[in-house]
Amino acid sequence: MANFVLVHGAWHGGWCWRRVVDALHAQGHRAFAPTLTGVGERAHLMSPLITLETHIADVAGLIEAEELQDVVLAAHSYAGMIGTAIADRMPQRLKHLVYVDAVVPKPGESWSSTHASATREARLAAAKASDDYSFPAPDPAVFGLAAEDHAWVQRRQTPHPGHTYQAALQFDPKRVAAVPRTFIDCVQPRLGTIDSIRPRVRDANFWDGAWSAGGGIRVHELATGHDPMVSAPQELARMLVACA
Repeated sequence: MANFVLVHGAWHGGWCWRRVVDALHAQGHRAFAPTLTGVGERAHLMSPLITLETHIADVAGLIEAEELQDVVLAAHSYAGMIGTAIADRMPQRLKHLVYVDAVVPKPGESWSSTHASATREARLAAAKASDDYSFPAPDPAVFGLAAEDHAWVQRRQTPHPGHTYQAALQFDPKRVAAVPRTFIDCVQPRLGTIDSIRPRVRDANFWDGAWSAGGGIRVHELATGHDPMVSAPQELARMLVACA
């Protein structure tokens, strides 16, 4: 039995992992899919006070409350910021860190750092124009979703807290790299905001060489879009179990 913590990306909630959680439970594993403050079923808590640190605390609090050890932590998209922070601050609790088509920052970068200026400006403008400093979700078609999957994600997505977007994350790359890592690259179709991350995870000199050292890094391609927990849950679950 392994312990999995599955962290969703922007605009989503723990709900998006439902199919993966079911697959992991069916194999006898423990799987937790927390919803970050201000989104999903916790959208009523949306506030301009929510920051990246709020979301890091959400995940750290779950690991502490459930007294989890040897955690396989899967971080999707924006949550790559959170997974990196947890690996930096709680490395002794992790067995493996899985970046699921996720942001992999350099020290001092924010989620927005690797985005095109037009994307960054549009999201910040939307946040400033809102009552609670949030920005709206995109059409799930950009995640490669169609038909019932598209409809399911579209009706469940909620605006994302804007102050998580430009928050810089400081961390020790060597400490994070001591945790074994896997990057799951979703390639059909590729999401444009992850394009700048793909070369990083294949560069042995990333993080001044720390990236390829320590616990080691594996990169696997998955022939689906940016929401594999929705579009390819069985394949994703198999990849996660292989990390355990």
